[in-house]
Amino acid sequence: MMKVLVQEQDFNIAAEIADIVSKRTDIGGIVTFTGLVRDFHGSNKIQKMTLEHFPGMAEKQLEAICKTAQERWPLLGGTVIHRYGPLNPGDQIVLVITLSAHREAAFDAASFIMDWLKTDAPFWKKEETLSGTHWVSAKDADTLKAEKWQK
Repeated sequence: MMKVLVQEQDFNIAAEIADIVSKRTDIGGIVTFTGLVRDFHGSNKIQKMTLEHFPGMAEKQLEAICKTAQERWPLLGGTVIHRYGPLNPGDQIVLVITLSAHREAAFDAASFIMDWLKTDAPFWKKEETLSGTHWVSAKDADTLKAEKWQK
């Protein structure tokens, strides 16, 4: 079972791991990925980022991505947390935790979830820079990363 949360408040990585591994001895590998707000995008210095989403739809899409990961790899559980609202450079944006009896499945599933999250989850980023505010466009590189999992 994978826990999916979309929330404004920050998360505690250690507490999230402890919550899903407590008293379990069947887990052989835990993979975590934490995405952070950078202070730059290309040549622009980021002052602040605001993440917007469609409530309900975002959770549903993240759940679908996690369900697909669980169908493709022998996962023993995991967590996906995605934040929204105003964020500053250095703030945590997203957490992906995957659990498996073996590391390869946990690594592959975490990469799959992040690649699909970047292209399929309904989140939009607005960056505030010294030259103004603008929406961040989807990157072709992210689409290519997600497409590799279709093979």
